[in-house]
Amino acid sequence: MLKWVHAPRMPPGLEPAAAAGGDVRKRMGGSDPRVATCRGKLQSKRSKLNQEINKELRLRAGAENLFKATTNRKLRETVALELSFVNSNLQLLKEQLAELNGSVELYQSDSTQPCMPMVPLGLKETKEIDFRDPFKDFILEHYSEDGSRYEDAIAELMDVRQAVRTPRRDAAGVALLCQYYNQLYFVERRFFPPDRSLGIYFEWYDSLTGVPSCQRTVAFEKACVLFNMGAVYTQIGAKQERASPRGLDAAVDSFLRAAGVFQYIHENFTNAPSMDLGPAMLGMLVQLMLAQARECLLEKLELQAPEPRSLDASLDLAQEAAQVSEVYAQVADAMASAAAVRDYAPHSWAALAAVKREHFLARAHGHAAAAVAAAPAPAPASRRGDRLRDALLLLHAEPDARAAATQLDVRAPRDAQERSLLGRAHLREALLRHEETQRLQRMSRELKGKAALAAVLRAAHQRALEAYTAAEREDDFREVLDPPRVQPSTKFQLSLTPPDFGAHRVEDLFRALGPVAIFSAKHHWTAPRSVQLQRAGADGFGFSVRGDAPVIVAGVDQDSLADYGGMKEGDFIVAIGDRDVKWASHEEVVNLIKEAGDSLSLKLVTPMDRNYLKQPKGGPKGSVSNSSSSSGVSSGQPSPAGTVAGLPPHKKLTWNPFKRAGGPRDSTKDHSLDTNVILR
Repeated sequence: MLKWVHAPRMPPGLEPAAAAGGDVRKRMGGSDPRVATCRGKLQSKRSKLNQEINKELRLRAGAENLFKATTNRKLRETVALELSFVNSNLQLLKEQLAELNGSVELYQSDSTQPCMPMVPLGLKETKEIDFRDPFKDFILEHYSEDGSRYEDAIAELMDVRQAVRTPRRDAAGVALLCQYYNQLYFVERRFFPPDRSLGIYFEWYDSLTGVPSCQRTVAFEKACVLFNMGAVYTQIGAKQERASPRGLDAAVDSFLRAAGVFQYIHENFTNAPSMDLGPAMLGMLVQLMLAQARECLLEKLELQAPEPRSLDASLDLAQEAAQVSEVYAQVADAMASAAAVRDYAPHSWAALAAVKREHFLARAHGHAAAAVAAAPAPAPASRRGDRLRDALLLLHAEPDARAAATQLDVRAPRDAQERSLLGRAHLREALLRHEETQRLQRMSRELKGKAALAAVLRAAHQRALEAYTAAEREDDFREVLDPPRVQPSTKFQLSLTPPDFGAHRVEDLFRALGPVAIFSAKHHWTAPRSVQLQRAGADGFGFSVRGDAPVIVAGVDQDSLADYGGMKEGDFIVAIGDRDVKWASHEEVVNLIKEAGDSLSLKLVTPMDRNYLKQPKGGPKGSVSNSSSSSGVSSGQPSPAGTVAGLPPHKKLTWNPFKRAGGPRDSTKDHSLDTNVILR
């Protein structure tokens, strides 16, 4: 079985930069909403409808509360009348939004030749969030630092999020979404403790109904960003020029990437408050994207096998087309079976899935007719005849008991008459299926006005009619029998492409706070305190250090300068003099202490929970935490961005070479340790 080879990995997007307005969005990969493009206008209309729906929902909630609270009869009648008006307006707004979501033609290819439309997804809308005051207050309270020092970092984070609201429909837009998702890994661990809330609420609108959902967890923000990433992939795939193999390859790759993103959300995020992030909906979206990828693959196979096609090519195309019809039948069943999807997904999607199911089944019968016409009728004893017979038997499925009475009993023709009869039966079935697709398209209110779809179906029906008319005969009563069913099969295995977070690495905007494995929102320590040590003569300071980033006080000698100065074992050294050393290595801190001479000024913090300071056996210390949110949308796995800024392992000394000057352990071999320890 052949495996589909994906297109090269998309290049990283633009680096974030602090700016404002449309220039910020352009530099970061976001699109300027002021640009009056068709997609921009569609997204603007969707945003306004979301706001109006949110307003009507609030009015309805207030009216319902008033209706329940009041006992006045006249007031209850007035409120009930107002509720009917609000519900009516809300229904109209939802229908307008559903009509916009069904406007798939704006995202389609600009090709002059009509092609079968794809189903792209619209983006989830969100409101702007001001992180400045909550983050600066948390930095002052939790990290004991001046929050004004991080105003530029906070402003850059807000600019990136503003750009993410309107990403471009290309690789740069995907890179921007991925970079912001990776940045959320650090933001979640820096500012969102598991035991309390900062008062920051992430509000996102449902991509299809416009109903707002609000949560305090960063996991909800991550899931919505990932959904928009998958939606952008669907729009990239839908707009590809599908008249060339290169465009079809790009479309297949985009739809597989979209399916991989939706599958990743389905597997790693739970308890979603939004319908478009529900498990049933995500599962259906994965099936839909895989079906569209397989449809594009069939179009490429047909493009690479021009007329007249050989027997083998026709056989392969017939079974591939039947396979596409089968996967669209599964998509239609997924939309109709689960109530969470049936009552939520746009009717145009279900109608289009039904149309494509019949359309590709008709094309399967057309290719089967071509294969039967291309197959010669050699002698039964020849090896060539055995191979052709086996191929046709594989093409045609065995009829079941119910269909045996209405189907031809010919699966592999033995002579020219049977071959002609079987070919005409396939052509007749193809014609009937094409007529059914046009009927389904006319019956759907959403698809009735799609000009490109109508043109494709009309052209396919015309070709089937011409082929059937050319082979039509009226001297055989078996013309009314159905042909054998075409067996669905494929030689290509399509695998999902999960999001590649490592391709878009980012730097922690709040890196100056220290290594995120230690200086995070879930860890607590005392406020920084200054220690001034002044030694005289050959006496040492009386402490040892270990580890990297940050360096930890490994031991304090009793009755030493360090002991009298208030140093404790396990303290973090965060500054030496005026230099911040939270990210400094062991050797750098040792050299700075040596360079200080007889006067040493340190800034220390004492962790309140020392359990995470214990060195695990057989492994380095300082690995990235894998904790996740415990409420709302929860992530089942840590963000891959945790590998973006790994921490150097702590070095723990297995000896204590420190001693008083002139002590009994003053030997020559101890001086060889000067590069790793601080001598007194």
